[in-house]
Amino acid sequence: MRKEYVIAVDKNNRKLGEVEKLKAHREGILHRAFSVFIFDSNGNLILQRRAENKYHSPLLWSNTCCGHPKPGEKFKTGAMRRLKEELGIKCKIEKFGAIIYNIKVGDLIEHEFNTLFFGFYDGIIKPNPDEVADIKFVKLNSLISDIKQNPELYTPWFRLILNHYSKKLSEIQKKSTARSRI
Repeated sequence: MRKEYVIAVDKNNRKLGEVEKLKAHREGILHRAFSVFIFDSNGNLILQRRAENKYHSPLLWSNTCCGHPKPGEKFKTGAMRRLKEELGIKCKIEKFGAIIYNIKVGDLIEHEFNTLFFGFYDGIIKPNPDEVADIKFVKLNSLISDIKQNPELYTPWFRLILNHYSKKLSEIQKKSTARSRI
């Protein structure tokens, strides 16, 4: 398996260097990441269930797409790359926030400076089976309710982002349905 590298940063997102991805997750080194939230014109958030072969959080539901920008790659470019690689989606995305977290995930640590993006998409989705086990379309209210009842079914960073940004995501959800009426 080819080694992948992530961008280590300080709490102000200043680059400190590059570190092997698995080492960053084993040692809890703060590094750049992104999470993407794509809505359809009915106001549904597209969720993915992580593939069974993922090295952490397999078969858990999460936001549309997430990952790490490669060294030398901007957040948005990396996010668009992963949307295409994971789900076959190509659409415009916009930044709506950022969050730093330090979460234990099994034997690993997700210590990330995570930039958040949203977009709208109604086309064909082609999940890559090496990345995605399943997809589903959900309304935010139903999702938040299900996470309260079944938190173990969802990735911890997704739960944290939803808790912190639920109001902003509700505003974005309203924009997605407003677009369909134009």
